[in-house]
Amino acid sequence: MLKIFKSKIKKNPLIAILRGIEPADAATVSNALVENDFVFMEVTLNSPDWQESLKIIKKCHGNNIILGAGTVLSVDDVNKVHAVGGQVIISPNMDIDVIKRTKELGLVSAPGCATPSECFSALKAGADILKIFPAETLGVPFIKAISAVLPANTLICPTGGVNLDTMGDFMDAGVYAMGLGSALYKAGKKPSDLAASAAEFVAKYHELSRGRTN
Repeated sequence: MLKIFKSKIKKNPLIAILRGIEPADAATVSNALVENDFVFMEVTLNSPDWQESLKIIKKCHGNNIILGAGTVLSVDDVNKVHAVGGQVIISPNMDIDVIKRTKELGLVSAPGCATPSECFSALKAGADILKIFPAETLGVPFIKAISAVLPANTLICPTGGVNLDTMGDFMDAGVYAMGLGSALYKAGKKPSDLAASAAEFVAKYHELSRGRTN
């Protein structure tokens, strides 16, 4: 699964966090994102009837996208996500049991980490990606400092505080992916407004990427 994940995310490492999404909006929202080159969507488990939203998005886009679940707090949650086709388990915290169950099921593990100890413990337990959360509070200096001591090629994804103004700073820190929350999507956002925001984020990412390769 990790190999497939890495292959797909090369196209666009921006993660659309769909906190609060309702099943009635799942198809429209996911379509608007896919039409603007998003390949990774995360439905949080504190959303209404989240299992149904995951099923709908899976039915609409199949294996063309990466389908993740966020705010996964227990082993039971991991089992439920797996049952409806979720591929990536994302948490705000670092729970070793959650990480181990995720890997037992062959899914991608992205636990939330906010200290060096949590980062190293997560990797030891089998985590694939370190979600640095809340990145708005920890900041780019933390990411740069922790990257210097983590194993080479550790994959880091900041979440919380990633927006059009801060993306460049996080990219300068060498992050692998970035989680976009309310700066991209809020429950009830009009599909046309979401499409416009998605296009703006993708265009900004490519602009910043070009600036780093020229």
